Amino acid sequence: MLSMLSIRDVVLIDRLEVNLAPGLSVLTGETGAGKSILLDALGLVLGSRADARLLRQGCDNAAVAACFHVSHNHPARAILRESDVASGDDDIVVRRIIGRDGRSKAYVNDQPVGVTLLRRLGQALVEVHGQFESQRLLEPAHHRALLDAFGGHTVEVEACIATSRAWRHARERLARVQAEMEVAARDEAYLRDALAELEKLAPQPGEEADLAGRRALLQNAERLIAAVTDAAQELGGGRGAADILRGVLRALERIAAKAEGRLDGALSALERALGEVSEAEAVLERTLSDADLDPRRLEEVEERLFALRKLARKHNVPADALPRVEGELAERLAALTDSADTVQRLGVEVAAAEKAFHAAALRLSQARQACAARLDSAVAAELEPLRLGKATFRTRLTPLSEDEWGEHGCEAVEFEVATNPGAAPGPLARIASGGELARFMLALKVVLARVDPVSTLVFDEVDAGIGGAVADAVGERLARLADEVQVLVVTHSPQVAARGNHHWRISKWVVDAAARTHIEVLDEAGRTEELARMLAGARVTDEARRAARSLLGGSSAC
Repeated sequence: MLSMLSIRDVVLIDRLEVNLAPGLSVLTGETGAGKSILLDALGLVLGSRADARLLRQGCDNAAVAACFHVSHNHPARAILRESDVASGDDDIVVRRIIGRDGRSKAYVNDQPVGVTLLRRLGQALVEVHGQFESQRLLEPAHHRALLDAFGGHTVEVEACIATSRAWRHARERLARVQAEMEVAARDEAYLRDALAELEKLAPQPGEEADLAGRRALLQNAERLIAAVTDAAQELGGGRGAADILRGVLRALERIAAKAEGRLDGALSALERALGEVSEAEAVLERTLSDADLDPRRLEEVEERLFALRKLARKHNVPADALPRVEGELAERLAALTDSADTVQRLGVEVAAAEKAFHAAALRLSQARQACAARLDSAVAAELEPLRLGKATFRTRLTPLSEDEWGEHGCEAVEFEVATNPGAAPGPLARIASGGELARFMLALKVVLARVDPVSTLVFDEVDAGIGGAVADAVGERLARLADEVQVLVVTHSPQVAARGNHHWRISKWVVDAAARTHIEVLDEAGRTEELARMLAGARVTDEARRAARSLLGGSSAC
């Protein structure tokens, strides 16, 4: 609800602050008094185009501020949260400042915002209806949500959204796996060849270092064998170290018994030395018989070492990582078979998700069809008293192509009218004239008031060109609408003005040779006098005052 509007230096307004209340507020006054200026100022905080011509003459800037009291779950708060603008739980305060150059600055809760956000916010807070503009209700993009709200399709809409998202996610998963399969299939020949090459070589962890060591050994094998042979001959050949030690042991053993133990230590040392020499001989013999020291194996070791390193370079990894590469290639090839199974499984999931969406969308479509008929009947009941009895209103549901199906179902929704019998219905904005359009909007708003989240409605001369019983019907519907939402109406009709809960008179005064727009809240006597002026014109008569009191009395009784 709009609770306060403050205006400074806008056209004929120097300073003006208006506190608003729930219910129906009517604004009356002579033509040219400034009622349109008030609406233009409100439009600025709702995101309308700024214009330097709105500045009061001689001023450097103009400013408009509005305070809105809305619930914590109002759509306006969601819009602010999406834009990282603090919404809190308090009122939403919007300000707009226009400079001499026509440029403007906008603020919401004292945070700078862009005009695009301001316009979105304004559409969620206030709806303006006039002879030639009716913002949101003329946009088919909003008709589907209004129809669903009118029908109470919350369960059906949520089911359609959930199944649509599940279907979309299932299709996305399937497409992703199929794309991965296509890439893998293109690489299949390479994978098989590379894996076969690795399997044939069968690299082992640590093999490169082992082969490199063996290669170094074999490259010196001939010299090593010669040195070992010489050493073996020195140890075991004729008069070698072993024979000398045996001879010494035999000589000492012959005399040891007569030495009374003095040779025992020497004998033990010689026996140990002979044992070590014998072990050295055995090691040298094994070394000479070791196949790995065969110089003829050098070529074989080098061939494997070079093959190992070549394959490592091919895969751009260290040689020790080749076993891991082999395992990865095997996994990727196995994944081709697994992916085929996955694609089949995901295909089943997509079909099931599509079936669930179709069922949910069909339930929503059936609910919309039934609700559209109820909405058409409800609006039709409001048209006759508004002098639109020959007009028809229709909610048209148009099936969408399959690629347009989504969270909102399988059809587009649009409100259409035909103003003459036999004429084909068409969009509201193209079919209805200015006065008819405003009354169509009034009929729609009366029917949709309880389900439309916009809580402040402004009607600019919705009663233009009508009078008598029709004007009274307009007033009665505005009052009924004000039981649900806050309504502001600019009117020249006494029948409409008499229905108001609050009455403001807009007048133009000349102060210091300059025109100024003034607004005053009327009490009961003031309302009587204003209604009498609206009935009688320039010269207010007692008869007009009696008629005004009758209107006020009749409206109060209603």
